[in-house]
Amino acid sequence: MTYTIELTPKARRQLRGINKYDRHALPRIKARIDGLAYNPRPQGVKKLSGAESLYRVRVGDYRIIYEIQDKALVVLALYHTRYRAGSKNGA
Repeated sequence: MTYTIELTPKARRQLRGINKYDRHALPRIKARIDGLAYNPRPQGVKKLSGAESLYRVRVGDYRIIYEIQDKALVVLALYHTRYRAGSKNGA
């Protein structure tokens, strides 16, 4: 089954922001979002607790938050995270 990808207005704004500041990551993020249409639960996906159909997938320092609906996959937001040295997950 192939899902239709929909971006919320917030996710569209965040993609435009990524295009301004991190052009190298943008093609990888777009490819990952497009791939979710064919495999909405790829390797490395995390189901978010407290929500029945929310998932998070990682692309480098970015996180894609999305919801799986009947025949659509709705990208809700994109988040940039950087871990600092000495933090729990930092190197």
